[in-house]
Amino acid sequence: MKLPLSRRGMMQTLGATALISQLPQTASAALDNWPLTEGAGTPKLCLGIGPADETAMREVKQLGVNYVLRGGPRIPWQEAELRTMIDKYKAGGLTLANLMIGGFPNTLYGKPGRDEEIEKVQQSIRAAGRVGLPVVEYNFYAHRAMEGYYAETGRGGAGYTAFDYQRMKDLPALPNEGAHSLDEMWKNATYFLKAVVPVAKESNVRLALHPNDPPVPLSRGSGQIMGSLAGWKKLVDIVPSPYNGITFDCGVTREMGEDPVEVCRYFMKKDCINHVHYRNVRVRKPHEEYTEVFIDAGQVDMFGVMRELVKLKYPRLIYPEHQRGLEADKDESPATRRAFKSMYPGGGSYAGFAFNVGYARAMMQAAMEAG
Repeated sequence: MKLPLSRRGMMQTLGATALISQLPQTASAALDNWPLTEGAGTPKLCLGIGPADETAMREVKQLGVNYVLRGGPRIPWQEAELRTMIDKYKAGGLTLANLMIGGFPNTLYGKPGRDEEIEKVQQSIRAAGRVGLPVVEYNFYAHRAMEGYYAETGRGGAGYTAFDYQRMKDLPALPNEGAHSLDEMWKNATYFLKAVVPVAKESNVRLALHPNDPPVPLSRGSGQIMGSLAGWKKLVDIVPSPYNGITFDCGVTREMGEDPVEVCRYFMKKDCINHVHYRNVRVRKPHEEYTEVFIDAGQVDMFGVMRELVKLKYPRLIYPEHQRGLEADKDESPATRRAFKSMYPGGGSYAGFAFNVGYARAMMQAAMEAG
């Protein structure tokens, strides 16, 4: 037998009905914002791959990544060559937005012939500008301290990459490189920047100098201009311009013993972060001893870094690099392994990248939602 509804019960029912009637609208409004996607004023996740292989491009797209970077051709770059490269990635639904430039050793060491090399770099930057390539990345190492890397076993048997300066600190200079003081390297970098930054500005191409990684004091007797925060700051002040920028690597920042969030904020406010490497480390001794770990398992506040980039409206690429070695990587096809395999001991391949991309995407969406 159904009892008559009391006045109090009727009021409770009407109130609940009114509340429920509002829920679909509220939920709908929230859902309208999702999924949070990349736009003109947001970071953009990217991956590094080699030639525009159809399988590799498809695998990049399957991870929800729409931007790629890679090493550039021999200098001087030709406009037609760059257009062909860009069009091949475009056919796979990808945008090529960063090319690494190299091939100027005389410039690095201040040797005869550097003016001819710099002219080739200038020609390359102009060609990049004509095809709309937004960023050209480069290194300025006298020698990279790769000899200190070794593989380490991480969680569940995964491959980690560790570094110990003691393994290579006393190695002599190589004959083709020689030993160069820090002052000498700064003079060479200054000569280079004063020649190329004006061309980059005219061409609307931002330059991104990658830090010295590993950030050791000396590498085979040569100073490392980008092995300290003071060096990063000095670099961007040589020719103050958004076109004279850095690759902000939050992993290297922590390797140097610095706070990645604070460093990110400093360079973002100067508008000279032109590319980002997004990875994590555990440091035992700054500059000298550390292990590159899973992106979720190190000492870098990865959400803090992403939140800073989103808040300050960083609009360029973020590369969740240095993927760890996963068991699944061993079952990849040879083509996939060629496209994505790490060059570092203990590094992984496509499966490791899938983990990095998923984590970075979550950090980005969380930062975008936080506002």
